Amino acid sequence: MKRPVIVALSLLTILSGMRVIAAGQTDLVLTNASAILALSGEQAAQAMRVSIRGVVTATEHDWGGRFYMQDSSGGVFVENISSNQPWPGDAITLTGVTFPGGYAPTISKPHWKIIGKSPLPAPKLVAVEELMSGAEDGQRIEISGIVRSAQTVGPLLEVELFCGGYRVPVFAPMPSGLDPQTLIGAQVRAEGTPATAYNAPLRHLIGVDVYVPFGGDFVVEKPAGPDAFGEPITPANNMAQYRASRTFADRVHVKGVLIYQRKGRDLFIQDATGGLQIRSRLPTSLSKGDVVEAVGFPDFDGYLPVLEDAVFKKTTDPRVSLTPIRPPIDDLLNGLHHSDLVTLRGKLLDRLEEQVALPTGESEIKTILVLQSSNRVFTAQAETSEPNQMLKSIPLGSVLEVSGVCFLQSAEDGRIQSFQILLPAAYDTRVLSRPGWFTAEHLLYSLSVALVVIFVGTSWTIMVTRRNSALKLLIYQRELDQKELQIAHDTLEERVKERTEQLKFQVTARKEAEVQFKATLAERTRLAKELHDTIEQTMTGITLQLNTVGKLFHEDPETAGRHLGLIRNMVRLSRVDLRRSIWDLRSRELEQFDLYKALSLGASRIASNAGIRVDVETKGIVCPLPEVIEEALLRIGQEAVTNTVKHADAHCIKIELDFGQDHIGLLIRDDGKGFMPESCPGPNDGHFGLLGMAERAKRLGGQITVTSAPGAGTVIRVEIPVPRPEAQQPINEQTDYEENVADSNTHR
Repeated sequence: MKRPVIVALSLLTILSGMRVIAAGQTDLVLTNASAILALSGEQAAQAMRVSIRGVVTATEHDWGGRFYMQDSSGGVFVENISSNQPWPGDAITLTGVTFPGGYAPTISKPHWKIIGKSPLPAPKLVAVEELMSGAEDGQRIEISGIVRSAQTVGPLLEVELFCGGYRVPVFAPMPSGLDPQTLIGAQVRAEGTPATAYNAPLRHLIGVDVYVPFGGDFVVEKPAGPDAFGEPITPANNMAQYRASRTFADRVHVKGVLIYQRKGRDLFIQDATGGLQIRSRLPTSLSKGDVVEAVGFPDFDGYLPVLEDAVFKKTTDPRVSLTPIRPPIDDLLNGLHHSDLVTLRGKLLDRLEEQVALPTGESEIKTILVLQSSNRVFTAQAETSEPNQMLKSIPLGSVLEVSGVCFLQSAEDGRIQSFQILLPAAYDTRVLSRPGWFTAEHLLYSLSVALVVIFVGTSWTIMVTRRNSALKLLIYQRELDQKELQIAHDTLEERVKERTEQLKFQVTARKEAEVQFKATLAERTRLAKELHDTIEQTMTGITLQLNTVGKLFHEDPETAGRHLGLIRNMVRLSRVDLRRSIWDLRSRELEQFDLYKALSLGASRIASNAGIRVDVETKGIVCPLPEVIEEALLRIGQEAVTNTVKHADAHCIKIELDFGQDHIGLLIRDDGKGFMPESCPGPNDGHFGLLGMAERAKRLGGQITVTSAPGAGTVIRVEIPVPRPEAQQPINEQTDYEENVADSNTHR
């Protein structure tokens, strides 16, 4: 009945540590350490609120403000990342939130206040097995044991207590004037707080340290005996033998010749009775052959004796050179000659090399030779800071003689399972004979090459045979196809030849008809426009001049005579235009002329008799244009001016040529009476002026816009796209239009 009662009381304690903030709410406040420690990692990660009162039990200067505190229910760790921190014995009140921690739930984001001083809770006497399980993390405990090692770590004394087969690191304030080495072998009692070491990503326990807050909590119950170096020397082979008065706190004094040392880890000595492995963390360097005394605790590793936690010193005895023994393999398998200096012979079967990290933070390269002696396989191992080139250069199959420390390895039942030779230096290995050429490695290599050659040759032969068969079949099929294809080709060639002759005749006939039709249509259209733009306009000017002569004939004969002179000039120009049209029927090549001058002269001749002022302007860089575009713009401009003179009653005509990057624009604006474009006379009424202008612009891919209204004058805009080569240069604006006309008449 006791266990259910204890469980019920524990649950009651945990529940009492949870307080509801307000009725109907699930937000709880944890008020004691046991309630926090009862949370799972997932629950602690929810940052539940904490309000707790207790006493600080452990903290150190290098903890960055973190500390342990304990109340009546237990102890808990506080993640206080701050330079300000309480110290052991401070009674505090603390609020914060829960955090999963690296091992057990903790308190994070704390706000604490010192409310006074308080004695530390009474320590709990626990078994070492329970302590090392991590169950007492943060709880103040009491532990006793034998000091196996002691050293100073900053302001603290670090000792390792050996109790119940476990080694527990304990940190306590360093007593003034104390030599830590005098504590080795003493039985002490420590009261402190366990702090777990853990693997944070996995939340796994890897060790437990105990922190003692005050010097009075670290008590030496039984001091160490007198100087162990003054004790009688124990022979190496008697260290593990029975002694009636021996206790686990007693240390053993041994003496021997150094045969191998791994600094900071262990060393091997040998006396007249045999060899011994001594484990020591002292960084003192020794040389092979030095006579060494050591004091340490006897122990066993793999059922073989070893001296643990030893201190050693070099004696004043002269250096001794030991001769290795040559034991039979069976003696080694019977457990003899462990840690002795031996020499063995074997055939090199394999070689391994790996880099190993040392506890000191450094690394070394371990070279392992796999050797065979009769029917037994063993290893020889050399540990160096750099790759051992001598051992790497030994060919496999060589017969070697190795000298070093014999290190036996036993199975769980205590029987010797294997052994290896620890080589103090590379020169402890001698090559007795090297393998001939026909070694297993070379034979395997030759066999591999032969198999590869046979495989490749066989594969190649099979592939060639298959390809030849397939190629023969393919050639036969292609010969048949080629014969059929030749017959079909001959037949098709005859039919193509006949059909080609027919198509040539038909295409030629169609092209001739199409060319004749297009030429006729184009010539008819051109003649109609040419007659309208030249002879018809000239006749209109002559008619206007005759009307003027008729009015002035009786009133002002002299002025009428001048008009008659103009009529004669216009008739002469009409003859020139007529000859030009006739010449165009013979040659479609038009001469180049200055469009600006041509528009100016043509518009002035048409508008001067009507008393209309004409202004011609240009924009952009004046460049030569294709003949057909210049002719079209000239005719459109002449037609627009003629229409203004005949119908607009205008006083001024403004003509503007716009030479753009990719177009040519023509603008004719007058201040006449205007008209309604929708209702003006057209081709049905015998008026072809606007239609002719639109056709000329459309034929060149351009467009024409006529804007007019009664009383608002008329604006005609023409825009024609013009491709401009980069090398084209502007023309000379001073070109004389009349000289060009004269030259063209002369050539014709």
